[in-house]
Amino acid sequence: MTNRDYYEILGISRNASTDDIKTAFRKLARQYHPDVSKESNAEERFKEINEAYGVLSDPQKRARYDQYGRAGLGEMGGMPDYATMDFSDIFEQFFGINMGGGGRSRRPRRGRDLQVHLDLTFEEAVFGAEKTVEVTRNETCGTCRGSGAEPGTNPQRCGTCDGRGEVRQVRQTIFGSMMQSGTCPTCGGRGEVISTPCHTCRGSGLERKTVKKTVQVPAGVDNGTQIRLAGEGEPGILGGPQGNLYLLLAVQSHKFFKRRENDILLNLDINVAQAVLGAEVDVPTVDGTSKLKIPAGTQPGKVFTLKARGVPHLRKSGRGDQLVLINVDIPSKLTKEQRELFEKLAATLGTTVKPKEKGFLDWVNEALGG
Repeated sequence: MTNRDYYEILGISRNASTDDIKTAFRKLARQYHPDVSKESNAEERFKEINEAYGVLSDPQKRARYDQYGRAGLGEMGGMPDYATMDFSDIFEQFFGINMGGGGRSRRPRRGRDLQVHLDLTFEEAVFGAEKTVEVTRNETCGTCRGSGAEPGTNPQRCGTCDGRGEVRQVRQTIFGSMMQSGTCPTCGGRGEVISTPCHTCRGSGLERKTVKKTVQVPAGVDNGTQIRLAGEGEPGILGGPQGNLYLLLAVQSHKFFKRRENDILLNLDINVAQAVLGAEVDVPTVDGTSKLKIPAGTQPGKVFTLKARGVPHLRKSGRGDQLVLINVDIPSKLTKEQRELFEKLAATLGTTVKPKEKGFLDWVNEALGG
């Protein structure tokens, strides 16, 4: 993969529209396609252009790239393999021109990728879990074993394209006369004609099935993390490899806990007496209850850290921390006895008030590093 900025490669601004991205890609693809360009670095530049377009044309990948750079793309999976990409396929897709003269329909092609959403609880995202997902996909027909022909019969070579799966014609383009290939209208690109279609798949060679897969979700995943299951997508064409299955994770919110990267945040209410006199309190964590010592005179907004009680790191050992933000709960109703006690206390504290230079929210944000 290239180390250059994708926006720089396509020559566009970071707020470019989808149409701007596509226009820039088409212009550069015409200029640097290895079968057209005479520049020495044409193939390398063309790979760069396609890599940039593959990310910026996908809204989800673009958002991750804008926020985290290439590090954000590592979790998403699905980055194309530019070392094995067939550039003539891309050129044909965008311009309708077949540069190599060979019919793409008769070449083995990788199967389509699939995506499934997977819901996780907050705890499952923290500690990992074994989950079962259902995916509906095409699979090779069990009756005809993918041939499309009824058992006991065989497909016949197409007479229109002579088994090539394509028909060819010369077309005048901006680059001069070029051979253009199109899918054979008789056989639909298969190169064969099925006179007696399979009764199960009706000649497609594929069956639609719903399958269950058991997946081990690693500890520390987050909302939007994508897991790749290689070879679990749609079947390949003409012997090509099977596509991949991508699991897009959606983590449910928690009643008490909030997540900030690998740290877990918790707002904890204590009463006035605990704040003034100090106390030892039970604090909920994802690991269970933990003891926390509240020193005498603790102020609202004080943050205590419970080490290694946060979320495990995905790609290294160790865990984040749990940050406990203290709130002092002021009672709205008092018993007669409590009111008398507070009145006695008030008489000893005086009536002087002092303005604060910072508001409470500023204090909280400063305490949490944000």
